[in-house]
Amino acid sequence: MWRVLILALMTGVAAGGIAVSARAQTAQPASKAAPSAPKSAAPAPHTTAKSAAKHESKPASPPAAVAGGAEPTLIGQFGTWGAYSAAPNGKKVCFALAKPSSSKTNPPNRPRDPAYAFVSTRPAEKVNNEVSVMIGYALKPGSESSVEVGGASFAMYTQGDGLWIKNAAEEERMVEAMRKSADLVVKGVSTKGTETTDTFSLKGLAQALDKIAQDCRR
Repeated sequence: MWRVLILALMTGVAAGGIAVSARAQTAQPASKAAPSAPKSAAPAPHTTAKSAAKHESKPASPPAAVAGGAEPTLIGQFGTWGAYSAAPNGKKVCFALAKPSSSKTNPPNRPRDPAYAFVSTRPAEKVNNEVSVMIGYALKPGSESSVEVGGASFAMYTQGDGLWIKNAAEEERMVEAMRKSADLVVKGVSTKGTETTDTFSLKGLAQALDKIAQDCRR
């Protein structure tokens, strides 16, 4: 299952192929695992995939793929966003990946794993520019999180430590807002009630998306 592959990739524990997170095909998601230190991985598509990203101002690197020769290739670095491509099981996957420029918890200084944002394209799955976030801790079951970008707020459904847009029909509008805006702000609540706010710089995202769109057409 895709979720198992994600965890294996993110932790560097072999599974077989590259990491792709999974969005449930129904409105209610299943479950997912938290990412660890990244180093080489792959993205996440609608209906079946999603993955992770890193933290700070340096470029984020995906977790290492340890099997199947599917290690992602960096095809361009644009601001804080890296553009990657890979071909797990011979099927091309492209994604843009970034880590937060700032992260806050309330109460302060609560421990958590790094957070990551992905925008993924999987031509074989007919998935284009799917947005997902791995937030770095187990989210409160049944809770909803939000993403704020360009003055608009988008409801996100939660699943394990992952977030996906609740209304898939709004995803294209969300991606367009991300292309034109300065920051993406992600808010969530952990199983222990800790509130988090992660801010991702969107500098370079438009160029990264153009790059993966070009690469995934080949």
